[in-house]
Amino acid sequence: MRCACPRCGRGRLFRGYLDVAERCDVCGLDLAKVDSGDGPAVFLIFILGFLVVPVALWVSMTVEWPLWLHAVVWSVVVIGLTLGMLRPAKAYVIALQYRYRRSELE
Repeated sequence: MRCACPRCGRGRLFRGYLDVAERCDVCGLDLAKVDSGDGPAVFLIFILGFLVVPVALWVSMTVEWPLWLHAVVWSVVVIGLTLGMLRPAKAYVIALQYRYRRSELE
């Protein structure tokens, strides 16, 4: 969750927002081979859909907002949560990859 190197836990995992660093600054682990694919985005789609849709339905049944306001509010909520959780989700998938496929990465 700290977005750190999966081997040493101290080096930076990302060089940008979602760009994985070529290698760890501290332990020298080659991170160029790591590929999380679309896994983190798909997990977030399912998790946020499971969490946000019931809340949106509950709000729409209790509050009389116009439809355009619902569209704006829930779009901002989903995009904000997605952007906030995407980097830790990608780091988690990379850490799981390192834990269970260590021989391929080292």
